[in-house]
Amino acid sequence: MAAPTLPHFFPTLRPRGTWRLLGAAALLFALAWSGTAQAVRIKEIAAVQGVRNNQLVGYGLVVGLDGTGDQTTQTPFTTQSLNAMLQQMGVTVPPGTGMQLRNVAAVMVTAVLPPFAVPGQAIDVNVSSMGNAKSLRGGTLVATPLKGADGQVYALAQGNLVVGGAGASANGSKVQINHLSAGRIPEGATVEREVATPLQQGDALHLGLNAADFNTARQVANTINRAKGAGTAAALDGRVVRVRMPTEADARVAFLADIENLSLELARPAAKVVLNARTGSVVMNDAVTLGACAVAHGSLSVTISTTPMVSQPGPLSGGQTVAGAKSDISITQQGGALVQLPAGAKLADVVKALNLLGATPQDLLAILQAMKTAGALNAELEVI
Repeated sequence: MAAPTLPHFFPTLRPRGTWRLLGAAALLFALAWSGTAQAVRIKEIAAVQGVRNNQLVGYGLVVGLDGTGDQTTQTPFTTQSLNAMLQQMGVTVPPGTGMQLRNVAAVMVTAVLPPFAVPGQAIDVNVSSMGNAKSLRGGTLVATPLKGADGQVYALAQGNLVVGGAGASANGSKVQINHLSAGRIPEGATVEREVATPLQQGDALHLGLNAADFNTARQVANTINRAKGAGTAAALDGRVVRVRMPTEADARVAFLADIENLSLELARPAAKVVLNARTGSVVMNDAVTLGACAVAHGSLSVTISTTPMVSQPGPLSGGQTVAGAKSDISITQQGGALVQLPAGAKLADVVKALNLLGATPQDLLAILQAMKTAGALNAELEVI
């Protein structure tokens, strides 16, 4: 929606009553906008159980590389795979032949089989090098069967790779942009087997919530019952909602389309703080509250400086010159004053209180865990 122009909101002269009406209208618009932003559709928080993607994987060979393939002396499985493929085509390689192929690479092929995929449908595949190939750019994937978790072949992949990178090397110098040992083949696999779904089975379907919550499950069931009649849906637990369905296939599709687009207002989520120990990221939702507490924070730094030293022997002593190093280690500890943090019932108050400490994100990981242990942080901690 385009922003209104200034003359529309700021005319040259308006009566005072008109300004009051505009202010009231702006307030009502803000309230309506905030209420709409909190509403979600059922399709965004739940999905039909059994209707899902299926992972496929396969092992194959990429040929046609410009001397950037596997070094067969270090990756013997590439040579074995090539011999097996040639034998299937009626070509027998004499034993003991040391093939030094640089245009072939062994790869792992992965794909996602979407729900309701039928034989003949094309899906995308990802190709990743398994050996020491320098680049897969310009290569062609030979026909590779893709299998599911049950060991059955569900698709067949083949085609030219698209590698989003470039590189060159000469005389020990190398320049590379992006990743060259992985690529993608758009619509590079053809579905050969269909996966059955429970959409047309039984007189009811189960909706699985993305996150387990009893209140959300009750709200979903109540929303469906108000739109489709009492007794249509029932919450079985905090994640599963049972929905009675029509018997005809086309009626079921229309029924699910109506249910997916029903809107509901979600309650306030559970307070949670997510800590990433690897990157030092700290993320919290607006339900996090902070009790009054006092925190003392100090930092400890260790500095190591190394100075090269050379020991020379005396004249005519017959000794040897010895090179060594001298290391000086110093420890600096900054004292942390005791800081009193006020209680905060809003996310803005919690952020303001944590900023008073002046701690880095890495230090906040330890501070928040200590606050949780002390009972001052009213939230669930999750470390990823």
